[in-house]
Formats: sequence, C-alpha cells, structure tokens
Amino acid sequence: MLDGLSTAGLPTGCRHGVPWYVAHLGSQLVAALAEPDRSLTSGLAEALERVAVLHPECDLSNPGTPSATVAVLRHRNGLLDHLVLADSPVVFDGPDGYSVITDLRVDDVLPEMRSEVERHETHTQGHREALQGLVLAQRQVRNTPAGYWVASASPEAAEHALTGTRPLEAASSAAVMSDGVSRLVTEYQMATWSDVFETLRTGGPAELINEVRKVEATDPTGLRWPRYKSGDDAAVAFCQW
Repeated sequence: MLDGLSTAGLPTGCRHGVPWYVAHLGSQLVAALAEPDRSLTSGLAEALERVAVLHPECDLSNPGTPSATVAVLRHRNGLLDHLVLADSPVVFDGPDGYSVITDLRVDDVLPEMRSEVERHETHTQGHREALQGLVLAQRQVRNTPAGYWVASASPEAAEHALTGTRPLEAASSAAVMSDGVSRLVTEYQMATWSDVFETLRTGGPAELINEVRKVEATDPTGLRWPRYKSGDDAAVAFCQW
C-alpha cells in the first residue's frame, strides 16, 4: 500500500509528480521483493534507490520531492512479515483481538501549525494558506532525525520503517490500508476495528470505502472532524486465510 503525500500545490523539483513516483515505487518494490527471503527493509531500500535512478534530471535534493507512505504485508513459509513507514497501517485480526501497526511520528511534528490548519473549514482561503505553511515546514524535517520518515529519494528512509514477523496462525485475517480509510476508526470514531473487518468480510473494500465517504459527506467542511481535506485517498487490501 503506497499513499502519495500531498504537495498542497507547492513545487517539488520533479517534473513527473507524485502519481508517477508512487506507480514506479510500487513496481520497483514488487521486483525487489521477488526473493521471499529478502528482508522488507532491504527490498524497500533498493526500490527507493532504483526509482531515484529513473529521474536523475529532477532535483531530488528538494525537500518536497515526491514521497509516499509504505505499508507491506508478506506471507512466506507460514510467517507474516510487515513493514510500515508513515501512517498507512497494517491491522491484524487475531485470537487476542486487533493489532494495529502504524507509524504516527508525523503527528508529533509542528503541532501548533497542525492546529492552525484544523481551525479553518476546508475549501477556504485560510485553510489553503495554513496547509501550505504546514507542508512547507514539514518538508524541512521530513526524513530527518528531528522529524518523521517517508519513502522519498533516499534509501536511508527504509531503515526507519517499523517491521515485524508473526506466525500465520497468529492472525485469521489482515487489512492494509491508507489513512484515508483508517480514519473511520481513529479520527472519526464512527466504527470499531471489529466493524471494519465485518464490513470487509461481507462487502469487501469497496463497501468499507463507501462507508467512509458517507461519513465524510455529513461533514463536508470539516466542522465536526477538522482535517486537511474533505476526503483523503482511500484504498484497502484485505487478506484472509
């Protein structure tokens, strides 16, 4: 699961753009992990390096260079490996309940500026200006020890991902999703993880995303749930065995 970071209309130093970056990172990551015994960290590092090589004419030193969150779930030899870089979570449904693997380090960065964005209704000039100011400031600490880590131009980011392995029998199903979906539980608090997995089992990812959009439609300008945009990119991969 790759979720491209918003540029908020600001320059990135790359002529290709975020969709291009996400598409190429996805294909390179699949290729790098073709060998099942290779670590997810090593595979991601190689994929980041390969994508950087694909557009050397772009200014990859620009702090706003295209970037993305990464969440990977891999089954190999009776084991489940996961990797999470930034806030796209992997959620396991197991005998002891739900286990959520997510990386929320970005939430600790520039909290005052985040609050300023959330003070404005979405689709207003004040909101756009506050969001651009936040994104500009976040770029200065992105992929640094003082900030947070995402997939970008440097393979070093892979070393800061959250990783782990568990036996297959430790979970009956799992979901990998963008934060545009997980917010139904974490931010809107309009569902539990049990509700989410029940919807995935009965209606699939499309039905879950539809539920997210229905909730967001009740608050189109972010009065009830202050946020960066009315509705964020939403994608889900659901696995059960």
